[in-house]
Amino acid sequence: MAENALHELGIDADRVQIAADLIERWAQQERVVASSFVLGRQSGVTEVRLAGRQSAEPGSPLLQRDALFLAASLTKPIVAIAVMMLVERGLVALDDFVCDHVADFGQNGKERVRIRHLLTHTSGLVDMLPANEQLRARHAPISAFLDETNKLALLFEPGTALRYQSMGFTLLSAVVERITRRQIAEYLESEVFLPLGMTSTSLGMKIERRERQTLVRIAPEQASTDWHWNSSYWLGLGAPWGGLTTSAADYGRLLQMMLGGGRLGDRRILSPATVRAMTTNQLASFPALPDDDKKLRPWGLGWRLNWPGTSAHYGDLAGPNAFGHWGSTGTVAWADPDRDAFVVILTNEPQGETGHYLARLSNILSSAFL
Repeated sequence: MAENALHELGIDADRVQIAADLIERWAQQERVVASSFVLGRQSGVTEVRLAGRQSAEPGSPLLQRDALFLAASLTKPIVAIAVMMLVERGLVALDDFVCDHVADFGQNGKERVRIRHLLTHTSGLVDMLPANEQLRARHAPISAFLDETNKLALLFEPGTALRYQSMGFTLLSAVVERITRRQIAEYLESEVFLPLGMTSTSLGMKIERRERQTLVRIAPEQASTDWHWNSSYWLGLGAPWGGLTTSAADYGRLLQMMLGGGRLGDRRILSPATVRAMTTNQLASFPALPDDDKKLRPWGLGWRLNWPGTSAHYGDLAGPNAFGHWGSTGTVAWADPDRDAFVVILTNEPQGETGHYLARLSNILSSAFL
C-alpha cells in the first residue's frame, strides 16, 4: 500500500515498515520462521505484510501470499459469535443452563453451569481433558471430547473463580449444533465467514482446501506423533476451541465487523447491542468472583479484554477498552474501539503465556495508529 493511502487511513507508514523489518529479521535469524500481519480501521486495511518460510524444515519454500495459519484459540471468539447470533434470535439466553440444551452435560455437579459461565471462563471446567492426548492419539472425533467433558466433575462452583477452559467451547459448539441442527463448521461458514468475505477461513481444513492452499506448518513439528498440530487428523478435526485456519486479511475482516458495531459493508452479522455485550467486562457482575479477577483479568463474552499491568500478547499500548484473543500456535488479534484500530498477527512459533514476540510486534503496530 502506498504511503499516501496509509496516511489517509491515519497509519504511519514508517512504523509499519519497522514492523515489517522486524519480522524479516526474526525469519533470517530463525527466531520466528513465519509471520504475517495486517492492521487497519473500519474504513480500510493495510496490505498484508509477511516474512519467512512455510515451515521450519531446511529448504522450505518462502511464505506464499495465500498462506493460511492454524489460528488456535482465535477460534473461540468466533464460536462465541455463533452463540450470540442465537441469543439475538431468541433461541438461547445467557442464563440458560447448559444441560437444558445438552442433556448429558447435567451430571457430577454441572447442572448449575450456565451459557454465561462458558463464555467467560467461569464454568469450573478444565482447559484440556485429562484424556486429551489419548483421544488425539486414537484420532477421536469431537463427539468423543464432548462425551468426556460431560462425564467430568467441576473444579469449582460456577461463577466463583476464573480459569481458562477450552472445553467450555466444545459445549458451546454443541449448543449451537443442537439448536440449529447443523454442524458448527457449516454454520460458521454460511452465517459468518461467507457473509464477511472470509473465503480462506474454515473450522477444520477440508482435504481439497489443503491441496489447493498453502498451510504454514507449526514449529516445532512434533513429528513423533500423527496427531500433532500439522497432522491431517488435527487439521481436519475442526476443534471448536482451536481448529480455525485463516489468513491475517480474513481475520481482519472479522475485527472490522466488530469495530463496525456488527456490520461490515452492507452485511450485518451482529447487532450493536450484542457487540457491546461481547466487549464489556462481564466479570464485574459476578458477585462471588474475587475482585482481582474482576478488575485485572476482565473477559467479555468470548473476547478477552485488555488486562492492565501485563505486556502479554496485546503489548503495552492497547487501550483500556481493547478486546481480542491469542492463540497457542503464535497468534494474536485485537481491536481498540476508542481508536478505531485493529491488529492481526499470525506466526508459526508457539509462545506460551507471555506472547514474547507478539507483544513486541503489537507495540510497534499500536504506535502506528495516528
